[in-house]
Amino acid sequence: MGILYLVATPIGNLEDLTMRAVRILSEATLIAAEDTRSARKLLTHLKISKPITSYFEHNKLTKLNSILDALDAGDVAVISDAGMPGLSDPGYELVCAALARGIRVEPIPGPSAITSALVASGLPTDQFMYLGFLPRQKSARRKFLQEVVVETRTLVLFEAPHRVVASLSDIADVLGNRPMCVARELTKIHEEFLRGSVSELQKHFVAHPPRGEFTLVIAGKTTDDRQQTTDNKAAWDDATIIAAVRDLIAAGVSRTDAVKRIARASGRDRREVYRLAMSS
Repeated sequence: MGILYLVATPIGNLEDLTMRAVRILSEATLIAAEDTRSARKLLTHLKISKPITSYFEHNKLTKLNSILDALDAGDVAVISDAGMPGLSDPGYELVCAALARGIRVEPIPGPSAITSALVASGLPTDQFMYLGFLPRQKSARRKFLQEVVVETRTLVLFEAPHRVVASLSDIADVLGNRPMCVARELTKIHEEFLRGSVSELQKHFVAHPPRGEFTLVIAGKTTDDRQQTTDNKAAWDDATIIAAVRDLIAAGVSRTDAVKRIARASGRDRREVYRLAMSS
């Protein structure tokens, strides 16, 4: 019976792939990949030729038996599009099924956006809570954040670029204006760490639309979080909103889009922001 390997792959820089990972990929009988195109590019770079089967979110249950059967013939290496399989990527169900059959499961450590962002954030690293991706819908997202509002450990989560501004607005409203770090494009050419308060980073991304892959690191609850929430509301007073809309328009953004961005960032009603913009 073969071994099920969970192989961490680069999150950007191919030099981060470990020697052990290369050996396992070259020795495995089958590679189960979240994205077969990315897998082929990686294997071509490594000069490795192996059978590849798709294993992603929408077929992870239907593929269980075929992958388990493949383990009767040899080792199977599971890789995600980037990082460690099983963390916000398919893998958990396969691990459980393999263990239930008495199959040996081995992780092959390597690149991780979670720990990379955390250790460079400047926030406490002794304890942290990984939250995965925030819910897409505003109501679900705010409810989710409410569940960790009293959490004192550092929070680490992923977010899609087109939802960063809206999520920062909800984080400010629910968790308060805490210190945080936004890590963008980790290990890639345009890697960037932005550190500051939630409201400061809100304003930055309103003016500079988010692009790339994002990991957010947020300070845990402290005794002055109530004051931080008050400070965040004060940070978006009428004068600040008028100035922010004016700055965006001066940068070439249409009035409509500027109003949308500022409303999303500040949490204020869009009609109210539009009224303030028209009065300036």
